[in-house]
Amino acid sequence: MKISKIALAAIAVIALSANAAPQHQSGAHGAAGHDMTNMQSMHKSSPNAAKAPYELQFLDTMAMHHQMAMHMASLVETRSASEHLKGMAKKMMAEQEKEIAQLKGWKEQWYAGKPDAVNMKMPGMSESMKGMTGDKLTSAKGEQFDRMFVDMMSQHHKGAIKMAQTAAPKLEHAEVKEFANKLVEMQKKEVAHMAEMKKSSAKK
Repeated sequence: MKISKIALAAIAVIALSANAAPQHQSGAHGAAGHDMTNMQSMHKSSPNAAKAPYELQFLDTMAMHHQMAMHMASLVETRSASEHLKGMAKKMMAEQEKEIAQLKGWKEQWYAGKPDAVNMKMPGMSESMKGMTGDKLTSAKGEQFDRMFVDMMSQHHKGAIKMAQTAAPKLEHAEVKEFANKLVEMQKKEVAHMAEMKKSSAKK
């Protein structure tokens, strides 16, 4: 199975995240053997995450959220029947890899040395994890995969939107506030686009 370098990096990060703590990106190499079920079980809150500065919780938790989306998107190339969906997944992975680097850069700038603060209880995280039937997704192909992927990614995006909307008024730095507001706008458009894709597919 051919997997892009971006996908390998994302999956390697996930494989190294035993406690769901985002790690600093490096030239990561790893085997792509983790399905969504295993990924779901390893995503737990960092110790004392709720006691960390709220903005740090947002930076770490959103980075982990993006890594989850990248893992899902990495499956599209070899399983999807849709060239349009493949293109969308590649674009999504490139954008989210860039945003993960941005989130981690801000963490280094303002919270260097602070413990990881992934908080799976932040608003939107429980919604993001709903319906993540990873074993079914990784075994599906063609149109069945496409339908499942669109449903799961739409749900995942809605969780990110809720997290960013809730966080924005509480964030300390203007850069992070702007990031959260842009994320809401961009992911709402992607959710609407996926809804149209699903509607078009149903008409066929």
